[in-house]
Amino acid sequence: MTDSFSFRVDATDGAARTGAITMPRGTIRTPAFMPVGTAATVKAMYPEQVRDLGADVVLGNTYHLMLRPGAERMAHLGGLHRFMRWDGPILTDSGGFQVMSLSALRKLDEQGVTFRSHIDGTAHHMSPERSIEIQSLLGSDIQMQLDECVRLPAERDEIEKAMRLSLRWAERCRMAFGEQPGKAMFGIVQGGDIPELRVESARALTDLDLKGYAIGGLAVGEPQAVMLAMIETVEPHLPTAKPRYLMGVGTPDDLMQSVSRGIDMFDCVMPTRAGRHGLAYTRHGRINLRNARHAEDTAPLDEASTCPATRDYSRAYLHHLVRSDEILGMMLLTWNNLAYYQELMADMRAAIAAGRLADFIGETKQEWARAEAARAA
Repeated sequence: MTDSFSFRVDATDGAARTGAITMPRGTIRTPAFMPVGTAATVKAMYPEQVRDLGADVVLGNTYHLMLRPGAERMAHLGGLHRFMRWDGPILTDSGGFQVMSLSALRKLDEQGVTFRSHIDGTAHHMSPERSIEIQSLLGSDIQMQLDECVRLPAERDEIEKAMRLSLRWAERCRMAFGEQPGKAMFGIVQGGDIPELRVESARALTDLDLKGYAIGGLAVGEPQAVMLAMIETVEPHLPTAKPRYLMGVGTPDDLMQSVSRGIDMFDCVMPTRAGRHGLAYTRHGRINLRNARHAEDTAPLDEASTCPATRDYSRAYLHHLVRSDEILGMMLLTWNNLAYYQELMADMRAAIAAGRLADFIGETKQEWARAEAARAA
């Protein structure tokens, strides 16, 4: 048991690295995928299932939790860990991305952002200081700075203005966070798809000597090639001794390509959202269970999987559940998807340690292509 926050790199393979973040509530093996528990729940999953799949950390969201049930109420109830029965580390997103999506319902200035709740229309104000206060009331282990996230494509002036505002807010968040033993605050690199702005943001945040650094404002409308180019631009300017977190990403291929470029942490709603819409991510690629071809298929999604949802239920049954809008279908496919994501991360950690990540990525993509060709035949 430790009362401090630390990060170590155990092995590297090119830019990729595997290691661990150690915190009082547990160790996060990296590269790590964080299941998204926006409103104090990973949708369609029990906390015990999420843990058993190999997740070391989950994500909660400041915006949603401040609206319901409320940060002060959460603190009164003993904090987010006790509330959702998760005893491992929790990272909380500052809410900047969600506020961005409100567009017409928000007003942003130097002091923060004023917005109306999407639930009941009530007015709220979130400053950098209030964002950190809320995250502290929730009791999260890793807290994110408040930032302004710009959806791409956007004009350079808009991107630069948001980047500089995010830097000023990072300084205020750092002051508000203070010294919290065993906990961490991460800064967020902004700058859209403009390399020199990304570099400026990364260097300025590094000067703040934060515990970790996220790359934000990607997977917001740009092609994968642009996202990867921005990672390659930023990575050399981030400290090698601090964890790097790519926010809101992504598909299994996004994860592999980003890990190979030096990213340590990820979160994304994709596996849970896809599961609720009839899509399964597997060792054999992405499978749409709504397709009629699965109606009489007695094979499971993957007979070699250790996950019961993947191994023990036929594609025909899953097809029936999905087409019938049965809740069990959503539960089983979410379980399958999160199992595959955690398996993929574990396999990448092992591949990096063995110095064969490029081979692993090539073999994985070949299997996806082979299985897709077989399905199309």
